[in-house]
Amino acid sequence: MPYALEDQIGQMILLGFRGTTAEPQSTVLRWIRDCRIGGVYLSENETPMGRTIGNIESPDQLRSLAQTLQSASRIPLFVTLDAEGGQVIRLKERYGFPPTRSAQDLGTRDDVTETQRQSAQLARTLKTVGVNLNFAPVLDLNRNPHNRALNAKQRCYSEDPDVVTRHARVVIEEHHRERIGCVLKHFPGHGSTIADSHLDLADVSDTWSPDELEPFRRLIALGLADGVMTAHVLLRRYDAEQPATLSRVILTDMLRKELEFEGIILSDDLNMGAIQRNFPYEEAVARAVEAGVDIVLNANVDRYDDFAADKTFAVLTEHVKSGRLSRGRIEESFTRIMALKHKLGLE
Repeated sequence: MPYALEDQIGQMILLGFRGTTAEPQSTVLRWIRDCRIGGVYLSENETPMGRTIGNIESPDQLRSLAQTLQSASRIPLFVTLDAEGGQVIRLKERYGFPPTRSAQDLGTRDDVTETQRQSAQLARTLKTVGVNLNFAPVLDLNRNPHNRALNAKQRCYSEDPDVVTRHARVVIEEHHRERIGCVLKHFPGHGSTIADSHLDLADVSDTWSPDELEPFRRLIALGLADGVMTAHVLLRRYDAEQPATLSRVILTDMLRKELEFEGIILSDDLNMGAIQRNFPYEEAVARAVEAGVDIVLNANVDRYDDFAADKTFAVLTEHVKSGRLSRGRIEESFTRIMALKHKLGLE
């Protein structure tokens, strides 16, 4: 069936919201109804961006919430979260979920059978609560022991691209058995940074190396990359002014053309300090889509905004009307998004 421009723009918006239920007059249901958003991002009370009013308190509660949200949307939603394992997992034991192990632990053991077992359990858990898109695995190479965002939280499998690829492949395959998509992150590589992009822009120009692309390149070639999440990093050899999230050279020329990636590109959270401190939100949204981003993510934790969806929807609509963004550009993203939803059985 044909979809209106408003439907297509709405599908490009993925947002965090507050609360463990969705009552009829809730903000998130208004976003689904009025802004036609394509997905939601689930958080807990404690996040890297600070405390919030999260969405998770138990398996039964989360399953009910996901069902309520899906029933309100004409086009099935992406229900997403970060479920990497170890420290970075929103479905924690204290909420009644099974324990998990970190990527660093699994990569150090380098036992693919154990990674497979852990991933199968995680994928089944996600399936039972209605999550259909996991922001994992992390493909960043563990190149800096002082990296606060990654190494300090044991989020990387290894500094070796072969080890990272081997374990990430198993993670993805186990998710696919449950028809759950995976978003590989953070492109083109965040592992050599010191700065935490949750707080400010990270410049990897002097530390990044081309082999950081290898896990992405190999998994894309195997057809295992459903989505790729951008990194808020500055890589001056490719783009002297724009971080990767806003860089057409990195997202379109490198990721799309050189690596031949055909899936969805998601921005990392545009509400993070790396973007928020350097670009007005509305301008960041426009530049991200111009660069090649298909889904704009706003986790909406720090500086929470009840009208985040309205603002994102309005800025994309206005730029189509003004000609800054072509209708064809919107249709490209919409086609990719709907293709993944079809693949995951979201119909």
